Amino acid sequence: MSDSPELLDSELLVGIEFAGTGVHPSSWRRDDSRAEEIFTGGYWADLVGSADRAGADLAFLPDTFGVSAAQGDVRGRLDAVGVAARLSAVTSRIGLIPTATVTHTEPFHVAKAIQSLDHTTRGRAGWQVAVTGAAQQAELFGRKEVQGEDSLWDEADEATEVAVRLWDSWEDDAEIRDVATGRFVDRDKVHYIDFIGEHFSVKGPSITPRSPQGRPPIAVSVDGDRSLAFAAARADIVRISVPDVRAAAARANEVRSRAGDRRPVVLLDIDVLLAPEKAVAAVDLARLEEWSGVEYRSNSALHQGDPDSLVALLRGLRGVDGVVLRPLALAATSDLLATRVLPALRTAPRDTAPTVRDRLGLARPASRFATTH
Repeated sequence: MSDSPELLDSELLVGIEFAGTGVHPSSWRRDDSRAEEIFTGGYWADLVGSADRAGADLAFLPDTFGVSAAQGDVRGRLDAVGVAARLSAVTSRIGLIPTATVTHTEPFHVAKAIQSLDHTTRGRAGWQVAVTGAAQQAELFGRKEVQGEDSLWDEADEATEVAVRLWDSWEDDAEIRDVATGRFVDRDKVHYIDFIGEHFSVKGPSITPRSPQGRPPIAVSVDGDRSLAFAAARADIVRISVPDVRAAAARANEVRSRAGDRRPVVLLDIDVLLAPEKAVAAVDLARLEEWSGVEYRSNSALHQGDPDSLVALLRGLRGVDGVVLRPLALAATSDLLATRVLPALRTAPRDTAPTVRDRLGLARPASRFATTH
């Protein structure tokens, strides 16, 4: 991992994706799924809080504007940024990285929400950028036609540029809070961004002061050429998927080659289904597939087994900076991750309160406007 950023320590970064009752669409039917709680704050606080205390580095909170139309799947979801805001009060060190889709969203609103999260967590926020070309989701909004992939990612690039400029629009020392003169800010250090593009025209500045990380790290999942191009140009965290973990290093090197000097952190997605014993995990997967009526398929490698087998797999990984574990059955697997996997991976206590940038070995960028005078 010599081509990677200087991470906080040499141990593998571990992220966990907290998706509903799990990434398998039938996971809610398990007796231990806690499906009746997924629209409560306590459910997310329990699961992410447990991962936080166990030493997980990042919590990814996926989101989409659509819901499954398949019979038997979970219908409905909470807003990922809203869930992350709830978690900011019950976690102390884990990075919170919600997905915010830009296709039908104003970048000013997204930038403000992520920036606010970075303030409330004291530097533990990130943003996973996503796009959607689904006709169903376009119809939900009713504001524009379905876009092709090139248009979607061009728009995402503009939205990200707007967000970064807004995050920079207040210099670090713009707040002066001069009681004697009644001046809260130095207006010369709050800047219009004056962005005009094909998809957005945003004058700015942000209404939120610059946050602890300056720019919260940007993440993206690579699933094609356009997302790879975006990742190479914009992302601080790049999530990759391969069907076999032995191909992870080659895929990571492709990302790094495209990114050049930017050197993003590369994390490998692994779907996981854990049980106390390997044989039980196999039975659990068979039951999920029986309920759904199809064999489980994913772009990511799948590991099913006991916690010790997952620890062995993770210790043997090469060529990536870390992983994002995607539990098929969230409540059961996350409990085993917290009690048996993470303690086995962590040879020493983690720093109790770094920012996400500190954790990833990424420097805090200066405001682009501060360098002009």
